[in-house]
Amino acid sequence: MRLYFTGHDYKYAAEQMLLTLFPAERPLYPEGAPDGDRAEIDLTADGAVCRLVLDGGTHTGTAALEPYGSDRERVRSEQHAVKLAFYRAALAAGVRKPVWGALTGVKPGKLMARYLTEGKTAADFARDYDVDPDRAALCEATTRAALTAKASLRPGDIGLYVGIPFCPTRCAYCSFISSAVGANEKLVEPYLAALHKEIDETGAAVRAAGQRPVALYFGGGTPTTLTAAQLDGLCTWLEAAFDLTALREYTVEAGRPDTITAEKLSVLARHGVTRVSVNPQTMSDEVLEAIGRRHTARDILDALALVRAAGTFEVNMDLIAGLPRDTRPGFRRTLDAVLDLAPENVTVHTLAIKNGSYLAQKREDLPDAAAVGRMLDMAAARLPGAGYEPYYLYRQKYMSGGFENVGWARPGTGSLYNILMMEELCPVLAMGAGASTKFTGPDGSVRRRINPKYPKEYIERMTDHGI
Repeated sequence: MRLYFTGHDYKYAAEQMLLTLFPAERPLYPEGAPDGDRAEIDLTADGAVCRLVLDGGTHTGTAALEPYGSDRERVRSEQHAVKLAFYRAALAAGVRKPVWGALTGVKPGKLMARYLTEGKTAADFARDYDVDPDRAALCEATTRAALTAKASLRPGDIGLYVGIPFCPTRCAYCSFISSAVGANEKLVEPYLAALHKEIDETGAAVRAAGQRPVALYFGGGTPTTLTAAQLDGLCTWLEAAFDLTALREYTVEAGRPDTITAEKLSVLARHGVTRVSVNPQTMSDEVLEAIGRRHTARDILDALALVRAAGTFEVNMDLIAGLPRDTRPGFRRTLDAVLDLAPENVTVHTLAIKNGSYLAQKREDLPDAAAVGRMLDMAAARLPGAGYEPYYLYRQKYMSGGFENVGWARPGTGSLYNILMMEELCPVLAMGAGASTKFTGPDGSVRRRINPKYPKEYIERMTDHGI
């Protein structure tokens, strides 16, 4: 869609709203007089006006500026007005109202936290951003969990992330930096050697700063793609580099059941791991085949039995609404099967079609947004009755229907790391290929440092140039 601005250059704000309202469109900035289907967005001292021209019809939306004191608040107010004017013009043109209304951010909890600390309510939040009341209530619940986690932190508390970018196969929806381990087995040992070097450097910096890891998370990829001996060596290396005596949570993603063995689980238990993820995504063999997984639903049951026999791990199970070939009845059967297994955590994701994934090129047999919405509503209705509470929430770009991902947990079992990472409550130091470190400032600002994406690049950097 063609975008024309007067009085501002808030391209990012306008593009985020464009992506929300017209996901198939991409922004264009032509020169010359406005022409064709377009959005003309003007900004003055009073507010923003959007004239949306579609199929020869013109639709208008307006938004006043919110009061502001500082330059930072002024920019935020102006950007909000630009987005809200665009949003209102689109609804006037007949665009279906998104469940998250005029919100485009991936972390609505940050905004909700501001509302709650200012004495406002979820109803105020829903009204100001045209958010569906059930989503506003969900956001309030997860934000209160985040505020509780924040109050439990002490100065110097940090999170740690260790990335293992290898998987048995690459899932059709995946855009993470992961490699099929069979084709890249020769990279695993050099990768671990490079990772050991970064762990040593990071551990030294943490000790010098007087910081304390309170949550440690192995992600990927699939960390349990490593052998039992490799996992043992990596855990031992971390214990030598960091003081883990203040650790409150230790998570390892054992997401793929075809990577889980009793020997590996014994290693994890011996090193004090408290939480593992066994992520089916679906309990339908047909859907598993469609997303490129080489295991069955039966394998998931067998893997979970191994986990339960191995120790006292808390278990998370991921589900995805909107997978190819899935249906509402099929998603219900998956949800029933997972609830019967009674994991401590259930994370319900919405499929996000990301660049670099197989599904981005071949969108076949995907449920439409309305069907995905019904799947999510079903989960939100069933999980509280089964003893689960929502504890963290985030959204993603290119997400089907503009919905959300929600972590549900039995009381007292929510993942501290997930809250720290999503709500950016303290620094999270990340090690490994593609890992993103977040440094949080006292004013709430966040700086990021991102490692080289691919294992080979990461190995070369750690070997040739250090960190």
